[in-house]
Amino acid sequence: MNQRAGSFPLRVVTQDVLLALFVTVMQVQGTLARVAADGAARPLTELTGLGLALLVVSGLAVAGRRRWPAAVFATTALASLVYYGLDLPDGPGWLALFVSLYSLTAYGDGRRSLVIAGAGIAVLAAGWLPAAADIKPHAAIGWVFFRIGASVMSAALGESVRSRRVIAAEAQARAELAERTREEEARARVDAERLRIAREVHDTVAHAIAIINVQSGVTAHVLDKRPEQAREALRAIEQTSSRALREMRAILGVLRDDGDGRVPPAGLDQIGELAAKAREAGLEVTLDAAPPATPLPSAVGGAAYRILQEAITNVIRHAGPTRVTVALTSGIDLLEIRVTDEGRRAASEDRAASEDRAASGDRAASGSRTADRPSGEPGRGIAGMRERCRLLGGDLDARPTPAGGFEVTARLPFAPSGSRA
Repeated sequence: MNQRAGSFPLRVVTQDVLLALFVTVMQVQGTLARVAADGAARPLTELTGLGLALLVVSGLAVAGRRRWPAAVFATTALASLVYYGLDLPDGPGWLALFVSLYSLTAYGDGRRSLVIAGAGIAVLAAGWLPAAADIKPHAAIGWVFFRIGASVMSAALGESVRSRRVIAAEAQARAELAERTREEEARARVDAERLRIAREVHDTVAHAIAIINVQSGVTAHVLDKRPEQAREALRAIEQTSSRALREMRAILGVLRDDGDGRVPPAGLDQIGELAAKAREAGLEVTLDAAPPATPLPSAVGGAAYRILQEAITNVIRHAGPTRVTVALTSGIDLLEIRVTDEGRRAASEDRAASEDRAASGDRAASGSRTADRPSGEPGRGIAGMRERCRLLGGDLDARPTPAGGFEVTARLPFAPSGSRA
């Protein structure tokens, strides 16, 4: 708001110079006209033109009213005190003073400018009133009170303009801040949606690829000896890939404006199908899931399904054929999910079961050989499951078991209460 320390546009400087010339002419011409019309006890040109000099100096000082408002006010106030203290002819010699008072409060810095203006007006009144004690006629003293009142009004008008300018600037700043906040919130929502889509895509693709990998290994192993089993494996690949494509269309459907091709989101009502696919991939799945007493929130059901899907996918990729227990416990306000596997089978058990695997298509053996992740490669499975839990205010625990297996435990509250993990 305060531009005193900076440069002003040429247009503004020109306006102030023209205003200063106008005020100077008005003060000099008006006072001369007043003297010519009413006469004066002391001519204006007395004291070697001191009166004219005071009127000219105070008028020209207005040219610097924006850059040096306090100095301009001090100049015009001093000129007024000297002028009326010498009992020179009255006239519109107060124009520059009123303009400088307005400029002081309008372009000043608020409280300090008001203090300077108030103190200056008090000094001016103390100088004007004694100088007018012997004025004739006595009614002319009203002009003194006019100068005092007009000075107060000029300062008040300038403060009003400054306050409105400050309020407008603050409103604009708030509007800009609100706009930036809206943009940041929009970017945050976009980032959150991008992260959600990435998690969904990861879980869907990883699960489908793990099963397809196992089934393709089975197909390659039994294609020549047992074509019927190869056909079953290819059918499983077809079904898995088809379902993965449907889920991908549903996940990416949020990027479209219409609802074509969308399917309902995954939930715990599809857990039986998930277990069946895991069994086709060579896992021995034991499912212990009692129906919940109350319907689960859709967000909880979807997150629970994806956590189960990712946990089973990790078993297929890293443990191969093994026994897996899936337990779902629904409380009053919490759903607990536990997926426990027994780890890789011992070599002796593998040898004992080799004939059985050959008879059944050797699905698990092929999966065990081809689905392992290279050691040291970082994964996003557990991190993704933990993020899903945190979004709902739950927590997740994933750790090896003493028997050599692995256990994933997730707790999902029905009512989000903030991150607890």
